[in-house]
Amino acid sequence: MLRKLSRSALIGAALVAAVALGACRDTGKDQLFAISGKLFEFNYRLAIATYVITLKPLRPMVDGQVAVVSFQNPAGGDPLIVNQKIWPKLPHITLTSPPLTCVVKDKPYSVSIRIEDASGTLLQSIDTTMTSSEDQTMLPDRPLVIGPNYELNPDLAGHPDGKLPDAQKPDCSKAT
Repeated sequence: MLRKLSRSALIGAALVAAVALGACRDTGKDQLFAISGKLFEFNYRLAIATYVITLKPLRPMVDGQVAVVSFQNPAGGDPLIVNQKIWPKLPHITLTSPPLTCVVKDKPYSVSIRIEDASGTLLQSIDTTMTSSEDQTMLPDRPLVIGPNYELNPDLAGHPDGKLPDAQKPDCSKAT
């Protein structure tokens, strides 16, 4: 009987300790957003690659907030900058880069996100890296479809894989 009582007391103490430790963790009260997803999107149909990052709001959003995103340019050169208005009623924020060239598999690329208010004051800064699981060479040389009705691209007639023997390739000599 005494043994069962001491075992119950020990289990109870362990549960109380676990709850207390969980309450002590940093909840990021100063943070407005957290990254909830990030990936390289390879749109085979349109022959483009982009960065895509999703932010989850941790607190209510305010009108006038802007996300200023600096994506490392896989082709080298200046970073790709995107300014995106934050819509307060949306459940999440999706940040997408312009089309990319020279994306290399397993290479980390840096991304910096600044959340600013309407006057440009920094509210939060998020730095992360993104690594592609694919190489951009897997994309076709030209879009497989064109136009609003997704008609087959006549330039690719006779090339079902989308690869053209004489296609001009992007200059990746400055890639970092």
